[in-house]
Amino acid sequence: MSDVEIITFGCRLNTYESEVMREKAQSVGLANAVVFNTCAVTGEAVRQARQAIRRMRRERPGARIIVTGCAAQVEKDAFAGMAEVDAVLGNEEKLSVDSYRSLPDFGVAAEEKLRVNDIMSVRATAPQMVKHIDGHVRAFLQVQNGCDHRCTFCVIPYGRGNSRSVPMGAVVDQARRLAESGYVEVVLTGVDATSYGADLPGTPSLGLLAKTLLKEVPEIRRLRLSSIDSIEIDRHLIDLIADEPRFMPHLHLSLQHGDDLILKRMKRRHSSADAERFCDEARRLRPEMSFGADMIAGFPTETEAMADNAARHAQACGIAHLHVFPYSPRPGTPAARMPQLDRATVKARAARLRETGAALLAAHLKRMHGSRQTILVENNGLAHTENFTLVDAAGLAPGQLLAVTIGGDDGRHLTRAPQLIAAA
Repeated sequence: MSDVEIITFGCRLNTYESEVMREKAQSVGLANAVVFNTCAVTGEAVRQARQAIRRMRRERPGARIIVTGCAAQVEKDAFAGMAEVDAVLGNEEKLSVDSYRSLPDFGVAAEEKLRVNDIMSVRATAPQMVKHIDGHVRAFLQVQNGCDHRCTFCVIPYGRGNSRSVPMGAVVDQARRLAESGYVEVVLTGVDATSYGADLPGTPSLGLLAKTLLKEVPEIRRLRLSSIDSIEIDRHLIDLIADEPRFMPHLHLSLQHGDDLILKRMKRRHSSADAERFCDEARRLRPEMSFGADMIAGFPTETEAMADNAARHAQACGIAHLHVFPYSPRPGTPAARMPQLDRATVKARAARLRETGAALLAAHLKRMHGSRQTILVENNGLAHTENFTLVDAAGLAPGQLLAVTIGGDDGRHLTRAPQLIAAA
């Protein structure tokens, strides 16, 4: 077992940052330590982190337990008050080598465990260089952090701070380092990635960054984006969708809902028609394009008709990979003060929306039967097509790019036809 074990919850940005944390902690000789990099997007995510911390203390009574990430940033006192926790680091502090060099001793008072500063005072995101993303054949690359928007349901800006971008040259340098380590696919990550560049000289856009990266690092054969806000899509990204085969035909959209009044109450900046127009245009330019999306069920004041509009919207956008979150009131957010639905109703509406998602996935899988696809084999016996559809890859070596014919599906994944496989 490594001297430093990192347990990661939540988003791809956390996955990337966990690798930075591992390198920082090991560089100062931190030993027999477990670091929890937490998520705060839902109350359930925070509950799972607490549960995992308590379980780890039982399993490794002599280890030093350190908690960081968004949940630690926004609920620092609660985590410091846990007897199982030895130190709490903020989202900025977790990326500093000095934080691991100066950790408190075991058994200190709760206030002495804290290394959490005001995240809103952070004005820049320093480039973080890593050569390897543990356990992944796809490399995640941070380009942005924080968010300037204040959606009424979301606590993440208070965990991540205001939007700040990594300079373009540093992103290209990091992409080159990952390519030299053997990664053929890179995923650009951020809290609000499509806001990239607004704080940089010349205000470069996410699309321009992606174009530049593909030009300067030709070894990268597949480039993806993490979750994006379609209302912020720029002309350069449209060009990539239309003309760049190394830009993968899959986008994960931050839709959140499909009823326009709920979208306004969420303080989202797009209408349902805006998102549907974008999806139609992207498919016109790239017919093989697929979409994932996050949607919240049971938001305060949601009626049955509004819930039906959410399902209709997912269908109109053709969301193949729908991630449904039952609304979870987050302390301190405006939505938590709105009239709440009872939990049984929230759960029932989430279940109905998931049924819509399952039907959309089934139709998407069926459309791909008989097609020829290039897949990247993962470490878990599965692979991803270019449009991010999962394929059964049992028996194939991880990290390979292969061309296969799709024979069918098992309801969740595509299956391969029984014929020869060619290197892509």
